[in-house]
Amino acid sequence: MTRSHFFSLFRVHPQPTMVIVNNTTSSSSNFLLTAFPGLEVAHIWISIPVCCLYTIALLGNSMILFVIIAEQSLHKPMYYFLSMLSVVDLGLTISTLPTVLGVLWFHSWEISFKACRIQMLFVHGFSLLESSVLAAMAFDRFMAICYPLKYATVLTHMMILVIGLVICLRQVIFLFSMALALKNVSFHGGQELSHPFCYHSDVIRYSYSNPWISSFLGMFLQLYLCGTDLLFILFSYALILRTVLNIVAPKKQQKALSTCVCHLCAVTVFYAPMISLSFTHRLLNSTPKVVCSILANVYLLLPPVLNPVIYSLKTKAIRQAVLRLLQSKGSRGPNVRSLTGG
Repeated sequence: MTRSHFFSLFRVHPQPTMVIVNNTTSSSSNFLLTAFPGLEVAHIWISIPVCCLYTIALLGNSMILFVIIAEQSLHKPMYYFLSMLSVVDLGLTISTLPTVLGVLWFHSWEISFKACRIQMLFVHGFSLLESSVLAAMAFDRFMAICYPLKYATVLTHMMILVIGLVICLRQVIFLFSMALALKNVSFHGGQELSHPFCYHSDVIRYSYSNPWISSFLGMFLQLYLCGTDLLFILFSYALILRTVLNIVAPKKQQKALSTCVCHLCAVTVFYAPMISLSFTHRLLNSTPKVVCSILANVYLLLPPVLNPVIYSLKTKAIRQAVLRLLQSKGSRGPNVRSLTGG
């Protein structure tokens, strides 16, 4: 698929008009995207903080990834998993970027069914990947605190590669199953979605088949996959807490817990909005669309924005590596100018 063909999927297509929603004409083969319903007049102002958040997410995760690759001292299991998290956050951010900015800047409300299916696969795929990576990071913290002497022998480079391959294999099975499930689903055209991107529980309401069955099957799959990850994380931290409480020295207790703070923040930032959004869509039909829209944007934007900020501020090794890179760039500038006679 060429680049021009990919972006053409997200353009407004001049087809015969069938339905009119919110004074916007829509064709019967497209959905209508919305961003903060009822606040359309303020879209240009809302786009400013949204663009800032996208910029922070893209630059922050790129910086974390670059620092881990460039710094030899960060080639350790904990930072390998952090680099995986940054890659996933970048993918999650890029998945929604075209349609969100399209709606806010260019009033490109329409999205074809085909493009909607593709975006759903990317959004839910990267969400599941993030859940899996967070579970792998919980295992890393469990081994580091509960079995510190076995940590280096268990979490070898080969073991990290195996964990990464298992996560990818799980992802492929999920995407293949989701693609097959969506392949033959037909939708009512011209319907208004609650978000500026395609989200399964929002889109499936407009299918010709029984939406309740499809919606709750989707929720079961999400709870089964992400729920097992969350249970594994909670179980890991229960064991970590038991180990930490058995440590006599208060300073060692504090040091052990401080290594988990960043990961606990990342878990909370990811799972709290995801669970809220899932139940709001499926169980609370009377919820205003603007509330669903805010929850969805928090769910998909907050983790990619906050994860690099949290890890940069709370992880000393990452912070020092970033400062070293900035200092080396700064010292290189004057040397280059002196060589060129500036």
